Amino acid sequence: MGLFDYKVSDLHELLQKKELKVSELVDESYKRIQDVEDQVQAFLTLDEERARQTARALDDKLSTDANAGLLFGMPIGIKDNLVTKGLRTTCASKILENFDPIYDAAVVQKLQQAETITIGKLNMDEFAMGSSNENSRFQKTRNPWKLDRVPGGSSGGSAAAVAAGEVLFSLGSDTGGSIRQPAAFCGVVGLKPTYGRVSRFGLVAFASSLDQIGPITRTVEDNAYLLQAISGLDPMDSTSANVEVPNFAEALTGDVNGLKIAVPKEYLGEGVSESARQSVLDALKVLEGLGAVWEEVSLPHSKYALAAYYLLSSSEASANLARFDGVRYGYRAQDAENLLDLYKKTRAEGFGDEVKRRIMLGTFALSSGYYDAYYKKAQKVRTLIKRDFENVLENYDVIIGPTTPTPAFKIGENIDDPMTMYANDILTIPVNLAGVPGISIPCGFDNGLPLGLQIIGKHFDEATIYRVAHAFEQATDYHKQKPQL
Repeated sequence: MGLFDYKVSDLHELLQKKELKVSELVDESYKRIQDVEDQVQAFLTLDEERARQTARALDDKLSTDANAGLLFGMPIGIKDNLVTKGLRTTCASKILENFDPIYDAAVVQKLQQAETITIGKLNMDEFAMGSSNENSRFQKTRNPWKLDRVPGGSSGGSAAAVAAGEVLFSLGSDTGGSIRQPAAFCGVVGLKPTYGRVSRFGLVAFASSLDQIGPITRTVEDNAYLLQAISGLDPMDSTSANVEVPNFAEALTGDVNGLKIAVPKEYLGEGVSESARQSVLDALKVLEGLGAVWEEVSLPHSKYALAAYYLLSSSEASANLARFDGVRYGYRAQDAENLLDLYKKTRAEGFGDEVKRRIMLGTFALSSGYYDAYYKKAQKVRTLIKRDFENVLENYDVIIGPTTPTPAFKIGENIDDPMTMYANDILTIPVNLAGVPGISIPCGFDNGLPLGLQIIGKHFDEATIYRVAHAFEQATDYHKQKPQL
């Protein structure tokens, strides 16, 4: 077994017993990257010199102080839309290809307080817009299970790096499924927390009312530890919620006896592959065997979620991306004749096709004469979707369904078909519109490709989600299977 086959708690124990050094963990991470990165292409930037220097300092600290925290010395990858002081942050876009931030995102500061070690920045769809990682300006990340398949998006680099064993865990961001969908495609655990649970300060905004940062890990237990470290109120983020952060690990009891599960009929209907549908039904049998009960319910407005989401997220993107104008930072076009020409050339040359498509859609939806017909109506639909979730979760503990309609598709298969690409998030998008938490855990395979089980909970009730996910994980061995690179 390699070091990265252990859980965080096991590695922590080895560190405490002086049977393992932080430097060895970091060495193993960079050795694995050296061995497989040319195949997976998950990283955009590595921070090797600083990581090794930090590891040596932590080794010295451990020799004199045995009271290290649980995440002490653990190697982590950071999605490249989270700003990192002195470490290039590109959002996988030409317009930020040389951007060197002067401060750290709130979650990065929290990870530093927990004394984790940043290995590098991970590839993504440009400005988090995409479901396949094919929209990155710099490279296409590949799925470690089958290298001709996409890893999902937009946090594809974050999921692929964990699945490939390059880092113990990573941070991603989820606007419409961008943590859960790649987690499902890559056979790892990915959680989108409740909106407001984790500070968005220092996350380069795509759609501010939908974006949420979350953990991607090998196991549910590791996921709970990482969420614990990054959660909490932040005065720098006005949408950060002042709610208590429970000890999520305490929820991992394995006991789901009497738990009530809702299964939306819309999540097992048209467009969902037979393998995805069957994997969910098999998972429900496992949970039934553990004492849980389930019933079919309806989320009637979820069929409008895709249309509402793309109008709302594109409208917010149109406003958020207006700051990239070539004046203050980032890429600047040459030979502009005047200020307006500078704006036009910089944005035309700096943004990729998908980003331009969404800016145009959003600007149209917000324009005079169309605002009420599109943006305002989409907001009303969002409220109906939120109410659907609240009504169901009044009577049930969690909602369960597939994370994605199909397993990972081939690279290049859907890149010229935006509507098919957008439909890959059809089962994850309603969760973001409602602001509730959701997790994806491995629950099966289809021709050697992982399938994900999505567990959705009440606002700020990640603990119950973890309890169900952990119970299922302990009763199965899907999480123990690894891609052979």
